[in-house]
Amino acid sequence: MQYQGVLTKMQTEIGDPIQYYMVFDTDFIHVNQLLDKKISITFVGYQCLACGENKKIFRQGYCYDDFYNQPQVGDWVMRPELSTAHLDVEDRNLEFEKKAQLQPHIVYLANSSNVKVGVTRKSQVPTRWIDQGAHEAIEIVEVPNRYLAGITEVALKDHVADKTNWRTMLKNEIVDEDLIEFKNKLKDFIPDEVKEYFIENGKETALKFPVLQYPDKLKSLNLEKTPEFSGVLKGVKGQYLIFEDNTVFNVRNNEGYVVKLTIN
Repeated sequence: MQYQGVLTKMQTEIGDPIQYYMVFDTDFIHVNQLLDKKISITFVGYQCLACGENKKIFRQGYCYDDFYNQPQVGDWVMRPELSTAHLDVEDRNLEFEKKAQLQPHIVYLANSSNVKVGVTRKSQVPTRWIDQGAHEAIEIVEVPNRYLAGITEVALKDHVADKTNWRTMLKNEIVDEDLIEFKNKLKDFIPDEVKEYFIENGKETALKFPVLQYPDKLKSLNLEKTPEFSGVLKGVKGQYLIFEDNTVFNVRNNEGYVVKLTIN
């Protein structure tokens, strides 16, 4: 079987294990069904997720110009505390920013390589946790806009990590933590204007990934340096494909790349 299309973040569906899908313009690939099969990936070119042109991808699937123009990659995306739509202040496109920022957001703890704090729209739970490769997660607060979530994350970053070690996550070198206890210890550090949104009786969510074999060493596939690669797929975790020879491929980091996939 052969497919060709533009890489975008794999879609996921909660399950035991989680189900993964690659979506191209004309194809819908159920990645779980490819486990233990040989997959060849060939780099064909670029297609910016905004302008659609064959221009070198700069970041997050966008060419250089669109990365600095498109509202969906404004600074407030990576730094929610910079959100200003609640003040009626535009960054790049106020209409877009109001839709994205002025909706319920969750501040959470996720354990993928270590316990970390993060922010996501409520509609992205549990997708965000899956994308990070977290095997367990819990909600801390639910707030009405992105700004309040952002200032909460900033306050809690002094007391808990805000980054995932992707190598540790992919090797599955994980430690189960009592996230309820962890959450309760952080309660006092939540900003005063957010304390009313604390979730008292939340439960941990456990996540199981479709992995037959975890790597012991990691080789990251870079399509520009290695435009053709073949390997036997052994698992999917986070947004990574894990191959038998310890090669790992971050699908999300390659959004906007046009590839040809051959399944043997």
